Amino acid sequence: MPVQAAQWTEFLSCPICYNEFDSSGHQPISLGCSHTVCKTCLHKLHRKACPFDQTPISTDIDLLPVNCALLQLVGAQVPEVQPVSLSSAAEIEHYEVCRVCVEELALYLKPISGSKGVVTLSPSVLSRPMQRKLVTMVNCQLVEEEGRVRAVRAGRSLGERTVTELILQHQNPQQLSANLWAAVRARGCQFLGPAMQEDALKLVLLALEDGSALSRKVLVLFVVQKLEARFPQASKTSIGHVVQLLYRASCFKVTKRDEDSSLMQLKEEFRTYEALRREHDAQIVHIAMEAGLRISPEQWSSLLYGDLVHKSHMQSIIDKLQSPESFAKSVQELTIVLQRTGDPANLTSLRPHLELLANIDHNPDAPPPSWEELESVMLAVKLVVHGLVEFIQNFSKKSHDTPQPQANSKYKTSMCRDLRQQGGCPRGTNCTFAHTQDELEK
Repeated sequence: MPVQAAQWTEFLSCPICYNEFDSSGHQPISLGCSHTVCKTCLHKLHRKACPFDQTPISTDIDLLPVNCALLQLVGAQVPEVQPVSLSSAAEIEHYEVCRVCVEELALYLKPISGSKGVVTLSPSVLSRPMQRKLVTMVNCQLVEEEGRVRAVRAGRSLGERTVTELILQHQNPQQLSANLWAAVRARGCQFLGPAMQEDALKLVLLALEDGSALSRKVLVLFVVQKLEARFPQASKTSIGHVVQLLYRASCFKVTKRDEDSSLMQLKEEFRTYEALRREHDAQIVHIAMEAGLRISPEQWSSLLYGDLVHKSHMQSIIDKLQSPESFAKSVQELTIVLQRTGDPANLTSLRPHLELLANIDHNPDAPPPSWEELESVMLAVKLVVHGLVEFIQNFSKKSHDTPQPQANSKYKTSMCRDLRQQGGCPRGTNCTFAHTQDELEK
């Protein structure tokens, strides 16, 4: 029976015996499927297969090299020479170059503290998505064909994330939100602020969740009438723009009628708030991507919900909307951004390496890379990640503190009920409702 895999942050200990990796009894051995287990536990396996996903282990366990990248992270003695089961001197030479690249990349995961292999990663240099992708890369077994396929895919993923992070580093958050809402309005849609938008969507659901079919005019009028008590500024125009957003997201089944307005019915899969809200959020993210805007999950959570709690939800939407072509498109967008800023960090020099990574075939059935291809990918990844780190350390104007949703004041369209009824609000500055008359007027 497969064993439950460990959390990704627990990459410095064996996921079977939970001992921290070391250079004697618990040497880390990465398998072709990218799971890493200590040598002692590997020798105790009843069958020669990964205990997590049952992938067969084709190479003799004693011939699989120790993962030196992980050993250096736990401060253990790294073996100077390791025999590897490769067929030619040229392959061994390529392998050594790739191994050194991985070990240099792993240094960006150096823990600031850790016990029992559970790591507290330094938040100051690379973001969590970058760290997670690096962990995937570090656990690839390069002497196995499957491991090389995974390493190349991990390299592409790291390159794509690097471009996104560099674009985000060059953006002004205030200008970004203004550009986003301009792009949404240009498509005849509107976002009314976290609190009002949520209520509007719930009222659309209330009107249509039982399968009712209403004309757009009747639906809009129903929502406006229900909203007016809490949001006096609700109008037929603004709510019509919210309905248009859902229409663009293909949430409605539309029935045309002769000489009468069409009837709109919510598709069955969107008759819960979670499903409708996800499709609504995905449509706004899609509009932003079409407009060439790159927005972090934290920023999305702040803009759409007025908090930072929904960043995982937003990240999953962003991941789903990414297409194979979006990497190459992002490289072009970065080039334009750099031309506009004068590129003081000379990031333009990374373009050929990013284009090489963008051209990697993402298809799961793609042929395995040659050793020459693997080496060029590893060198490119090392250079682009180093370029990102250098930029963050020396040129970034952004604070490394957790962003606070400061820009929500413009959405505070009604007074906080908790403050009014109980004299205090448990949400404090994160509240999406106004606490003072000044906030309300802004």
